[in-house]
Amino acid sequence: MSDTAVPRTARPTALARYDRRGKALSGRASLLALLIAIGLLAATLASIMYGALTLSLADILGALTARITGTETTGQAALAEAVVWDLRLARIVMAVIVGASLATCGAAMQGLFGNPLADPGIVGVSSGASLGAIAVVVLNISVLGPWTLPAGAFLAGIATTLIIYALASPGQSGGDNARLLLVGIAVNAIGGSIAGFLTYLATMEQLQSLTFWSMGSLSVAKWSTVALTLPPAVVGIALLVWWSRPLDLLALGERQARHLGVDVKLLRRKLIVVTALLVAAAVSFAGTIGFVGLVVPHLFRLMIGPGHRLLVPFSAAGGGFLVILADLAARTLDPPSEVPIGILMGALGGPFFLWMIYRGRNRASAV
Repeated sequence: MSDTAVPRTARPTALARYDRRGKALSGRASLLALLIAIGLLAATLASIMYGALTLSLADILGALTARITGTETTGQAALAEAVVWDLRLARIVMAVIVGASLATCGAAMQGLFGNPLADPGIVGVSSGASLGAIAVVVLNISVLGPWTLPAGAFLAGIATTLIIYALASPGQSGGDNARLLLVGIAVNAIGGSIAGFLTYLATMEQLQSLTFWSMGSLSVAKWSTVALTLPPAVVGIALLVWWSRPLDLLALGERQARHLGVDVKLLRRKLIVVTALLVAAAVSFAGTIGFVGLVVPHLFRLMIGPGHRLLVPFSAAGGGFLVILADLAARTLDPPSEVPIGILMGALGGPFFLWMIYRGRNRASAV
């Protein structure tokens, strides 16, 4: 053996390198999960404490204990109990549902279109679902009772997603950023014009609620709305976690996924229905909140990789955390008034979106 020869046992094999990367990714994911859990707890506590009425830790503990034990309260204690249980906890749960739905929907749409810029708001799905909800409100449709509003958003969301997919389908070679963005601009413009006409027809009472609702708000959150939005959100997110492996294979390309046993057409249809379901869950009572589906999945993809087995649940937790913080800011920036969440998310997501485009341009020029 020559002096420069290296023993076979000393050569790092591809399997060993893969194992080391897997262990490093697992450790990073575990640490990130711990940080997110701590962040969610801290954000929840801050959201309960602060608002138009600031509560102390003693007030919060007293309110929680009184409702759990069934103790009757009066005066300030009764007010604190009502604020904690009937207003802020319901609002926090709704924020988690909305954030998790939009973030996981964004992760799924990016896999569906093969495009990192896919987002329910940018490509027009949120606009379509909002249009369905606006039509239900303005036209006074109530055939399904309390389910009419989410059903209208869901059906409009499915129709919009089908149109977008037909016009911006990734095909065999992956997604086209320019085509997807152009389709999104057109769909948002059409949806906005129809929504504007319906708003023109609305009564003064409908107009006041639609104006604030169209900018995104959790002000209508209560336990009855949580009960309506929680089931579709849980079902949709669970299905996306279940379809993690097919989503990973779809990222390799349509032809490769088909050769590996994925029924691509069926998977795409299922993804269209589930993404519309998640957008409907978010839009029905919270209105249009943009960029959550773009910012959250992209950040986690940079930190833990593109695998959907981790990306989907991490996006759900991160989306809930982000919307809790946004809602807290909306309630505390100008008390007792409330800043619409859509304005805050636009201020955050707009620059992030421009950074993604700039980053993609630099990568393209470097090739």
